Amino acid sequence: MGYLNNSVITVDAILTTKGRELLGKNDGSFKITQFALADDEIDYTLYNPTHPSGSAYYGEAIQNMPLLEAFPLETQIMKYKLATLPRGTARLPILDLSYSSLVLQQGSSLAITPQTLNYLGNSQAYETSGYSATISDSRLMGTFTGIGINTLAAQTSNAPITTTLGTNVSKTVIGSQINLRATTINTLFGSNTQITATLTVVGLDSGARLTIPITINKKIV
Repeated sequence: MGYLNNSVITVDAILTTKGRELLGKNDGSFKITQFALADDEIDYTLYNPTHPSGSAYYGEAIQNMPLLEAFPLETQIMKYKLATLPRGTARLPILDLSYSSLVLQQGSSLAITPQTLNYLGNSQAYETSGYSATISDSRLMGTFTGIGINTLAAQTSNAPITTTLGTNVSKTVIGSQINLRATTINTLFGSNTQITATLTVVGLDSGARLTIPITINKKIV
């Protein structure tokens, strides 16, 4: 979803496949109950408190920036969501996955339990709503699930991976723990001994975000 311009509040929205399916029922069951805001296209370094025309023009360059139109690529849009933090917060929350990168052997498994640092006055904390985790290419995963959160969104996100061979489709799951199992499909490697993707984890309460690379090594028999 995106504003088409910054002078008139006109919203351009693109529904997901599931959203179009629900809207097509035409029985009143399609209701938007949650939304998020992001500022991906804003360059705050353009804020100029020394503008010669005074304080009314400090943010002029930012206000005149072009705004993104909506496009359905979750790994590239709304990467920097706005979050509400307690008044007086001096340090922004950051995520700790205990890994700066992941290297998995073909067919091996790993469980990740994210923690949020500098959150709600705690040096380390787990978020009540859990964490979303997005794998940029779901073909790399034989299993990719989140556990520990029982919301409808979390349950829906944990549907089995179903992708067409040869296509790279991202997948997002929700949980307090993220479980990964590397693919066992040899043809995905082609002539390579490694395949790569990224894992992006977002704290659903804090908005803290972290992206790390994933490498799957082919099992040589």
